[in-house]
Amino acid sequence: MKEKLIIITGPTAVGKTSISISLAKRMNGEIISADSMQIYKYMDIGTAKVTETEMEGVPHHLVDFVKPDQQFTVADYKDNATKIIQYLNKEGKLPIVTGGTGLYINSLVYELNFVDVPPNQELRDELESFAVEYGNSALLDKLRGIDPIAAGKYTENDIQRIVRAIEITTLSGKTYDEYGSNFRVPNERYDLLMYCLTMDRQKLYERINKRVDVMLQLGLVREVEMLMDMGYGKDLVSMKAIGYKEVMEYLEGNENYEDTVEKIKKLSRNYAKRQLTWFRRDKRINWIDVEEYESKDDIVEYLVNDINKHIY
Repeated sequence: MKEKLIIITGPTAVGKTSISISLAKRMNGEIISADSMQIYKYMDIGTAKVTETEMEGVPHHLVDFVKPDQQFTVADYKDNATKIIQYLNKEGKLPIVTGGTGLYINSLVYELNFVDVPPNQELRDELESFAVEYGNSALLDKLRGIDPIAAGKYTENDIQRIVRAIEITTLSGKTYDEYGSNFRVPNERYDLLMYCLTMDRQKLYERINKRVDVMLQLGLVREVEMLMDMGYGKDLVSMKAIGYKEVMEYLEGNENYEDTVEKIKKLSRNYAKRQLTWFRRDKRINWIDVEEYESKDDIVEYLVNDINKHIY
């Protein structure tokens, strides 16, 4: 018998956390995070990490368990999440994977070959140093020279992904697409339902802008100061997250406060746009426009009925 699996995804600030928690309470479920930044300890405000109060007693997995200087790959995520999904199914619980990191979600719902290419820290350090010395655009040009198709998927701000694409091509001798030729082969292990929350683009952007303001009010600058005092520097993958990198630049005197705030908002909006583009590729996803429902409870009611109809 196939294992049950529910995916709740969508762009940043659309309301995934609240809806997934309400759904879990209705369906005897537990939540597995699919957020590549909420895995890190001490990074709470800038990642909009779910709080103990917000959890409402619903167990959350793969949140707040890796130190900012620890390596955690997509392969690590797949391994951890797969074991949790298996365990929850055996216990009669419904696993609800919630988050907006597309690669994490794809590692579960597709047969991804490229996660088997192990990370090479020496090469990563070399590439990141190259970007610091010559600029992000120069690093993107380097990828463009060996894999123009992969390069066309990224902007110069996608340092992590650019480095990984160069790493895969360098270590495997194949392009990113060639090595990940099974990128769109579905994983048949699961009785799967996928939902992507969405809303009017302009309203989403307004929510994102407001979320950034709230993060700053809650103490994002103090949080970054604390991380810097703990010895976590800008060279770390974790500290390149939107919000953290920009605040660090501000604290180092390289940017003024107002420009920093606007930059965080702009990068967050751009990220949301890329998330939506990513998930549109998967035709199995059921799209839910949250504005078409009068309340969160109505959305949850729809999800409960749809899940019961298709996998119970």
